[in-house]
Amino acid sequence: MYVLPRQIQLMALYPLPSAIILNKLIISSTSSLHFTCRFSPKPLIPSLFSTTTAAATTSSSTLFQHHSYGPSLYKGHKKHQNTDNFDEENFTRVFDITALRVPSEHCFSLESKLRGHLLNWPRIRNIARVPGDDIDDELKEFIGNNNDAETLTALERRIYGKAEGDGEKMCSVLYRDKLARTFNSTGYVKFQNLAKLSRPKKSKKKREEEEGSGRQRKGLGRNEMALVEVVEEEGSGDEDLSGLLGDDFIRRRKWSGSTRLLLLDERYANKGIEELPEAIKAVLKEHNEESTRLSFEIVRCKLTLFYNYWQMNEVLEVLLPQGMIVPSAFETVGHIAHLNLRDEHLPHKKLIAKVVLDKNKPKIQTVANKIDAIHNDYRTMQLEVLAGNHSLVTTVVENGLYFDVDLATVYWNSRLATERQRLLSCFTHDDVVCDVFAGIGPIAISAAKKVKYVYANDLNPSAVEYLERNSVRNKLERKIEIFNMDGRRFIDSIFVSEKTRAITQVVMNLPNDAAEFLDSFRGIFGKRNKGRQFTLPRIHVYGFSKAQDPEFDFHEQIRIALSEVAFEVEMRKVRLVAPGKWMLCASFVLPETVAFSK
Repeated sequence: MYVLPRQIQLMALYPLPSAIILNKLIISSTSSLHFTCRFSPKPLIPSLFSTTTAAATTSSSTLFQHHSYGPSLYKGHKKHQNTDNFDEENFTRVFDITALRVPSEHCFSLESKLRGHLLNWPRIRNIARVPGDDIDDELKEFIGNNNDAETLTALERRIYGKAEGDGEKMCSVLYRDKLARTFNSTGYVKFQNLAKLSRPKKSKKKREEEEGSGRQRKGLGRNEMALVEVVEEEGSGDEDLSGLLGDDFIRRRKWSGSTRLLLLDERYANKGIEELPEAIKAVLKEHNEESTRLSFEIVRCKLTLFYNYWQMNEVLEVLLPQGMIVPSAFETVGHIAHLNLRDEHLPHKKLIAKVVLDKNKPKIQTVANKIDAIHNDYRTMQLEVLAGNHSLVTTVVENGLYFDVDLATVYWNSRLATERQRLLSCFTHDDVVCDVFAGIGPIAISAAKKVKYVYANDLNPSAVEYLERNSVRNKLERKIEIFNMDGRRFIDSIFVSEKTRAITQVVMNLPNDAAEFLDSFRGIFGKRNKGRQFTLPRIHVYGFSKAQDPEFDFHEQIRIALSEVAFEVEMRKVRLVAPGKWMLCASFVLPETVAFSK
């Protein structure tokens, strides 16, 4: 049985401060433990230690999972436990914390001074409101001065519209008319009732919904991520704080004015005032000396984190079997999340899709998984809708242009947006572009916005239909001529035709087969009148390579297709498609010997 060293046992009993994070944990074959610490503002993530390679590693992983700093689904108290179905209530965790109750006007200055001793959890503010004690800022000056007759009269006039000696109260119409006449540049500062009378009443349905939601979870925000509830106010009893804040400190019997809760670090949970660090006591004493009205209370709270708080990888880590890789990346096409799940994930695909949908709403409305690789000539993917809306028709915005896409019938890859932008930067205003494999037009339509004219072609009739629709939608149909034919036939017809403008740029974005179409350029200008001037186009061709030297391999494919050796090719790696498989882009000017060969 593996026994952890004494240092690690002490670390488990006394968690590290929020700034210190355990970075590396390596257990060698001789059962010796080496670790390196570094400073980082991020909390320790339990998944960094989740492994099953060795029994020693598993035991240390479990230890740090339960004693790591920050919020975790492996910590806290569970409110519900339902293992039969996926229930969001199963992800509700309740944490016991301690908070300082302070006046609201001093909460921000105290927060900056106590920053290192506060909770500092992601997506959780260190300052929380106390339900029911908020008052209007303009009325704070009147609280506590009830013996002042003038102050009391002014207060009554603000609240009731009249004071003692003012005579009978006017009806609401006359009173509103009087306030409207005295309205000036200060707005409603002095006449709050005027704003309240002028505001339209809420509908009965909306009012009932607000009241109902307030009864269910009072204090929750719109996203319902977290809730802070006061359990016990330690200072509300007979506890005397004069020993902490000095003999001159006068404890108020009742809070007057708005207050806030400063959530203290989880290390101070269930600790009394005397058990807090000296740094906190010094700050409180300093503020007490600056203001005689300042009061503090130690408050026991419960911090409830709901399902909406936890991020996608945290939820999936709990739901999926131990040791399984958590899928965290997916491609976004409009409102569709395109997953590419591994075989081990398929038994849990519905569960994964629901979490992806929940954690990315409202941007994501459909979650689909790629069933098989692309084998057909139209480059369409076989997709299975796992969650959300079953329609695969969406709209994508790229380079300020709108593209309608139907992933069931056409091809689209959002990961090539950067490469498309780079390619467009190579074009000029005087260029005439020929896009041999245009698809729905991400390059052709974007180029039409910049260049003189575009010839676009695709073999897929559905892609051509969307290409025409997108060109009209972006008001560029006059600068694009669209064709629906095979790539070789299109190259031959577009360069032979005398009505065609002089093409300066050719794009061949079909990585799987584009290099095989290069032989269509052999003798392409030899078929035309020799007395006519010709412009040798610059060709941009894409391809895949699994060779150890992918640039050299793709260069050889181009040379073989053109039957030419002596010409310069500019090669560039686009992205790593799969382990050992690169997508490349080769740019070169069509050699004159190839263009006029017989």
